[in-house]
Amino acid sequence: MKVRADIAELLRANVPHQDIARQLQVSRKTVSAAHRALQLPARVRGGGAPHASLEDAYRAHAVADADGHVRWTGPVDGTLPIVCHSGRSTPAPRVAFRLHHGRDPEGRLRRTCDMPGCAAGAHYADRLIREANRRADKAFAAIFGQPS
Repeated sequence: MKVRADIAELLRANVPHQDIARQLQVSRKTVSAAHRALQLPARVRGGGAPHASLEDAYRAHAVADADGHVRWTGPVDGTLPIVCHSGRSTPAPRVAFRLHHGRDPEGRLRRTCDMPGCAAGAHYADRLIREANRRADKAFAAIFGQPS
């Protein structure tokens, strides 16, 4: 496909497709086809540069509070924070857990704090952590007795 020089210039300047189409009086399909023909990296909604990794996409929307919670400023699915990268959506707590614990979560993740929407990896427990906590609770009870 032969790409018009003016379209190529605007695509390389990371101008949104709809703006290019409006400015140059061409269809968005033409702009998208030119984008593919030039083999440019995938665009991120909002006109920003694509994130290098899923973790970078998480960090772009995670804002740490002084009290250890992490507020999510990115997209949500209902109340679940979502990280979008390379055309896929991943729950932000799974990414945060991996960054904090250095491994993927086993089984279902459950938030351990009471801040709705918190996206701090330290504030989530997977099956392995919950099982370890139950074992520790049993050992504590065996040593010190049941709390009254």
